[in-house]
Amino acid sequence: MRFHLIDRIDAHEPGKFLRGCKYLSLGEEYLADHFPRFPVMPGVLMLQALVEGGAWLWRASSGFRHTVIVLRDVKNVKYGSFMVPGRRMDVAVDLVKVEGDAATFRGKGADDAGQQTVSAQFVLHGYNLTDRGPAGAQADARLLDHWKARWALLTGELRA
Repeated sequence: MRFHLIDRIDAHEPGKFLRGCKYLSLGEEYLADHFPRFPVMPGVLMLQALVEGGAWLWRASSGFRHTVIVLRDVKNVKYGSFMVPGRRMDVAVDLVKVEGDAATFRGKGADDAGQQTVSAQFVLHGYNLTDRGPAGAQADARLLDHWKARWALLTGELRA
């Protein structure tokens, strides 16, 4: 199962911030198990939505320099209200600092009624598969194309 937890990027300024959203529908696979009689978005997936927003912001800020971005550290995670199907989670991520191939972010999620669902500070690490050996060059090229196409779709920059 692969998750794409940012459905739309509403605003961004490279090097500063990104604002996006996630629409939670009852059709999300994980809701069948979490929990069958009271379906809510798992806290770890709310956190992942912030991380995804941070990864998109870093891609935009660095000119898509890294084809692979992974979570390195998370601090000060706080959960608020439940995210239930039929609601929208607004994601706000700010870039705090960049140090080499790592970047620190502050993120918050809130439902469409303005109730905070999650907040955290986290560090992402970026690299390219080519860094691990020359065999990664083709995969990097495919990933770069994928990320740029997805960015265009999420931001509405996709032109027919």
